[in-house]
Amino acid sequence: MALLEGEHLTKRFGGVVAVDDVSFSIDRGEAVGLIGPNGAGKSTLFRLITGVHSPTEGTVTLDGEVITGRKPYQICHRGLVKTHQIVKPLEGLTLLENATVGAEFGGRDPEHPEERAYEALEFVGLDHIAHDEPDELSVGALKRLEIARVLATDPEVLLLDEVAGGLDTEETEEIVDLIREIRDRGTTVFLIDHVMRALMSVSERVFVLDKGELIAEGTPEEIQNDEHVIEAYLGESAARDHAGTAAGD
Repeated sequence: MALLEGEHLTKRFGGVVAVDDVSFSIDRGEAVGLIGPNGAGKSTLFRLITGVHSPTEGTVTLDGEVITGRKPYQICHRGLVKTHQIVKPLEGLTLLENATVGAEFGGRDPEHPEERAYEALEFVGLDHIAHDEPDELSVGALKRLEIARVLATDPEVLLLDEVAGGLDTEETEEIVDLIREIRDRGTTVFLIDHVMRALMSVSERVFVLDKGELIAEGTPEEIQNDEHVIEAYLGESAARDHAGTAAGD
């Protein structure tokens, strides 16, 4: 049975259709990627799932229970959380206090929030500076702090919004390793990223959005060789070049 499902999700902003009749299903413990060009509707879909936006049509179901219409904090308490694309730590608080906010106010388990927050910092490799403030952290460390803050909520489903964006090669590999470990611990992962080597290396399946529509779904290998996906991402000339290369193989 699927853990997370979307059925006929549509979101209109006036005359603009940002998400157009999207249905998907993600199994418990699965890692699934979501890709598409800028403006494809990826972030809007995540906001529909997490309750930031209400769908114009359609429903989201978590573990057999419809969560459409619930507030984001209620969905978080239910075990579904999302990182922010632009990380903004709470000013004047230490790393531990930042993570404790997630554990205390968003977590499913109200017991021992500081302990769970410290364990999350330890997991992402920031426990040695737990009592420092995040002012001087690198982009990579800030991304890891954001992951720690959501892990402290003890999620069943973790939505990651471009956690590899803006990172150098070494930092990207560190984030990829973290995502693999999170997946291997049994947490269901749904991630958006434009860093293809990161997304493709951790995803078992990949969904592709273009102009609000779900245009493809498959394994990373299938998606990387899908001409419609290549055209949507890189344009018609890239699709022709790919077709020519395949013909010459």
